[in-house]
Amino acid sequence: MRYGDWNDYADLMCAGRARYMGGPFSKDTAWRLFCSDHAQWDFFGCGALMVDCRETGACLGQVAVNAGPLFPEWELGWFLYPSAEGRGYAFEAASALRDWARDARQLATLVSYVDPENQPSRRLAERLGARLDETAARPHPRDLVFRHFGVADARPGRPVGP
Repeated sequence: MRYGDWNDYADLMCAGRARYMGGPFSKDTAWRLFCSDHAQWDFFGCGALMVDCRETGACLGQVAVNAGPLFPEWELGWFLYPSAEGRGYAFEAASALRDWARDARQLATLVSYVDPENQPSRRLAERLGARLDETAARPHPRDLVFRHFGVADARPGRPVGP
């Protein structure tokens, strides 16, 4: 993440599209979320990465492995800016980060929390090979939880591994 990513991030988080993530948010709250996404790297060895276009360098959105007190389990999350949707960028970025979490971080499992009305994210979770886990804890009662590889209890702060 770079500070230069802030304006596009804020525009998305303050708009109606953020309803799938608990928003829309005020600009102050969006700033706190932006900083939290970055700070997770220091605290948990994971966090957000911005997705950039190889050809133009333009920021297309974000993919993250989230941890901490707001997440019952390690979470694989994503969002794209409207101009980048439908081109496979989210699948490519989420696949790469999912594989990194499994192989480099040796996380036994990841989940994705999806708003039930967010059909594109639901399809992406399924395309990534995740399966609906109706018994998993969730940060919001309405969330659907899609589990990626494994069923072990791998909450942040717990031992992880195969």
